[in-house]
Parts: sequence; C-alpha cells; structure tokens
Amino acid sequence: MTNDAFEILLRDALKAEVEAASDAVFDLEDKVMHRLGERQPRMRWSEWWRLWLAPSRSVRWGQIAVLAATATASLFAGFLLSDRVDTPSSPDAPLLSSASARSDDGTHEVLFVLPALEAEAVLVVGNFNNWKGTPLSDPEGDGIWTTRVNLPPGRYEYAFIIDGRWWGQDPLADATIRSFGEYSSVRYVGRGEDDA
Repeated sequence: MTNDAFEILLRDALKAEVEAASDAVFDLEDKVMHRLGERQPRMRWSEWWRLWLAPSRSVRWGQIAVLAATATASLFAGFLLSDRVDTPSSPDAPLLSSASARSDDGTHEVLFVLPALEAEAVLVVGNFNNWKGTPLSDPEGDGIWTTRVNLPPGRYEYAFIIDGRWWGQDPLADATIRSFGEYSSVRYVGRGEDDA
C-alpha cells in the first residue's frame, strides 16, 4: 500500500466516523447553553450575609413572623410552667434567695443560705454581729445551710466561715467587695418598695 492510498483510506474512515457521530453533535451548542442556564451561580458567604441582613420585603416579614411566633411560644410555655414552680409553704423551709421579710418592730428577717455539701460547720460573720459567728444549720442533711437574722434597714457586709475557712463571695449577695486581700459580700436590707 502506498502512502497516497493509505491517506485516502484514513481520510474515508475518519469521514465515516464523523458522519456517524454527527447526530450526537447536532444542536450541541443549544444543549450546552440550556444546561448552563439551569445552573444557579454559587453565592459567596458575603452575598449570603448581605441577603440575610437586607432581604427582600417578603423575606423580612417572614423573619419578623418567625421571631414573633417564637416569642409567643416562649411566653406561653413560661406561663404554663409558672404554675409548676413550688414555693415553700412553711416559713422554715429553706429558700435559695436573698429575700427578707419585715417584722412588726421594723426589722427584717434576712435569710442567709449557703450550699456546702461537705461542710461540717458553717457560720455567718458580718458587721451586724461584730464579725462573730452566727451558726447556720442543715437539719435535712442535704448540704443547704441556712439561718435567719433580724436586721434593721441598712447595708451589711458579711462572709461565711466554712469549717474554719473564710468564704466571702456569696452568689446571692447584692454585691461583693474586696478589702485587706479578702472578699466580703454585701446585702442591702429594707431599701426600695419591696423592703428587701
């Protein structure tokens, strides 16, 4: 076979192959453009953020509606659960609060509460008892130590002594202060309308 005959044979074979595949290539440009038109461009995070901050008016109303529905559901659940909160019926039941009750003589019965599970002895010291210890009790043995002290209206600094160690940062205090390297708690008694 000569080179010219081989080239003619190769050209005829390629021509037949192209004609056979021409049906697949027919409208190829239209098919590609149609497929590209279906794809959505990927948004960068900055575009998502901008869309979330400044959405269309309908989306903004949707966000407001979702927030309102969430707030309404939360309030409704809070009202339903508020009836389930137990309040102690007896005055001797320990409260985990800094509430005080006004007595007839103008003093306030202030409840001091300290959770100390491993403690053997707990005292409260303060400027209301000349920094001498008033013992707290744990009659149930549950680690919640309590005592009640009658105090006239005023500002009182105090701390707890737990098994001989100073502990001045009461989480139920109105404030804490640091003096001489130690923390002390502050309780205000008889100020405001609720007399607490």
